[in-house]
Amino acid sequence: MNKTRMSRVSEEIKKELSILLQREMKDPRIGFVTVTDVEVTSDLQQAKIFVSIFGDEAKREESLKGLQKAKGFLRTELGRRIKLRHVPELLFKVDASIDYGSKIDNILRKISHDEGEK
Repeated sequence: MNKTRMSRVSEEIKKELSILLQREMKDPRIGFVTVTDVEVTSDLQQAKIFVSIFGDEAKREESLKGLQKAKGFLRTELGRRIKLRHVPELLFKVDASIDYGSKIDNILRKISHDEGEK
C-alpha cells in the first residue's frame, strides 16, 4: 500500500482515538492515557497503538486492562468516525520512550551536578 495513505490513516486513527479516550471513555480503570503513536500494517488489518500512561506500574497495568476491555467500543467508534472499508484490529502497547527519556535526563542532570561540585 502507498506509504502516504498508511501515514494518513495512522494519523487519523491517532487523532480520533485521542479524542475518544479524553471525552468518551467512562471506565475508571483508564487513567491519564496519551496516544503517542499508531502504526498500521500495509493491509490495514492491524494497528499498533502506542500509549503513554501516567502513574506507577500497577496503574499502567490497570489502564492497559481497561483499554483491552474497551477495544470493541473504540473500534466501533473509529468505524463511525473514519470512512474505511475495514477498521483495523487495535493492539495496545505501552510506550516506554517517555520514561526512558526522563531516566536519561535525570542521569545527565546528576552528572552535571557532580561535575559542578568539583
